[in-house]
Amino acid sequence: MPRLVVLHYTAMADAQGAADWLCAPRAQVSAHYVIGRDGAVMRLVPEHLRAWHAGAGAWGGCTDVNSASIGIELDNDGTSPFSAPLMDALEGLLGDILTRHGIPRKGVIGHSDLAPGRKIDPGPRFDWRRLARRGLSIWPEGAAAGAAPDPARFAADLARFGMTAEVDAETRLAAFRARFRPGATGPLAPEDMGLAADLAARWPVDPPPVSG
Repeated sequence: MPRLVVLHYTAMADAQGAADWLCAPRAQVSAHYVIGRDGAVMRLVPEHLRAWHAGAGAWGGCTDVNSASIGIELDNDGTSPFSAPLMDALEGLLGDILTRHGIPRKGVIGHSDLAPGRKIDPGPRFDWRRLARRGLSIWPEGAAAGAAPDPARFAADLARFGMTAEVDAETRLAAFRARFRPGATGPLAPEDMGLAADLAARWPVDPPPVSG
């Protein structure tokens, strides 16, 4: 039973080319769905079957994300805005998937969330806040400035939220900002601390990761 939905971008010329590649045995990669820039939805792998879209990484202590997730590839080059028809179609598909499988909205994550440093999709141009407003993902509501920068506490808060892949502090911060503070630069800041604390408090993984 899937408990996550992982969003990707295709980084290819068009949706059909991406679908052809994802269906090619030599690619050794697959996804459950591809959504085109025109809003067309292609199902490539039945939801009850495992697709090879996540690769190495972890989320909430789960290190075999492929077995626990549905993968959705979005027709985008990684630098352009996501088209309105694509986003509309994604909202419809996500709403249906979350309802049928009982997946909470905190279970909608990006490839960069589970594999920070190795993957950057769906990238800083993806509108996570829009999905959150529609109840299809989450968005932190922390104060504009939180506690003084504390890398250990920041890492612990993000681990409680679900970001449990083992990476260095700089990579973790970059992945966090790509989703929740796109465009932010520089060292760990109070704003990062506040948002991470809010995510940990309101959207912890279930069960929380074991420390020690």
